[in-house]
Amino acid sequence: MMKQLLVWIAVMVWAPAAFAVSPYVVANHVAPGSVRSVMAQVEAKLTRAGFRVVGRYTPAGLPQYGTVVVTDQGILNAISAMGGSTIVGAGLRVGVESDGTVTYENPDYWLRAYFRRQFPTAQAAVAAASNALARALGRVRYFGGDVSASDLPDYRYMIGMERFDDEKDQLKTYPSFAAAVAAVNANLAKGVDHVSKVYEVSLPARAIAVFGVAMNGPRSSGEAWWIKKIGADHIAALPWEIYVVGPRVYALYGRYRIALGWPSLGMGTFMEISSAPDDVLETLTAVAGGVYEKSSAF
Repeated sequence: MMKQLLVWIAVMVWAPAAFAVSPYVVANHVAPGSVRSVMAQVEAKLTRAGFRVVGRYTPAGLPQYGTVVVTDQGILNAISAMGGSTIVGAGLRVGVESDGTVTYENPDYWLRAYFRRQFPTAQAAVAAASNALARALGRVRYFGGDVSASDLPDYRYMIGMERFDDEKDQLKTYPSFAAAVAAVNANLAKGVDHVSKVYEVSLPARAIAVFGVAMNGPRSSGEAWWIKKIGADHIAALPWEIYVVGPRVYALYGRYRIALGWPSLGMGTFMEISSAPDDVLETLTAVAGGVYEKSSAF
């Protein structure tokens, strides 16, 4: 009897961490039209629900797709309490298509990956934001693949590939947080390597900031070339982030960041975009003001 009780307790403790989580949610359709008009409908719903719109993204080469980025005060409060690289999760992304399709990132998936071991302290805020998104936009079904909740804090696509906070993520060190933020902002304003700012969320009291960026430069025709190959229906994975923690500027390396957003793809498909991780690294290193060093192939 005691042995059965211990087994039951073990199962109950382990089970919450073992369930699978998907990266995206299909929302209710809105009226079709231009991407701008679809965005406007979505933004109105999000604003009424208490979210703050901080950016809009329309990738060059994908004219029928766009992303609206919002912040949620509960998530920002949690990030402020945790600090550090958790700032990368500050922007919540909602994807749109001109046919009225709306999708959005599943905060429970992305923030388990970004908050890692600190996720339990933010879980209530994440659940509240998830439910608020569902009330505002609908929650028809989840999609995009499945990853065990217990695997997301240390997620990597396969053995030997990068995880969150890999050494490749660090792009440049400055004398201070203020200097790092100023340098990134200056380079974005200049359009270094054809990169522009989509949004910025800064918590200077905690010396952390994140920028969503549009990479539409000539290198491999911006982001559209690889997005088309692996699935533009995952548009809510973008825009990519460059973030500042103290005096250091970071960006998640592509073999982690792309795989996290497209976890169900086979290695053969990823090999078709083998240059993308280093394309992004080179581009964002320039935005950070750093010196690019080529990594190994995908």
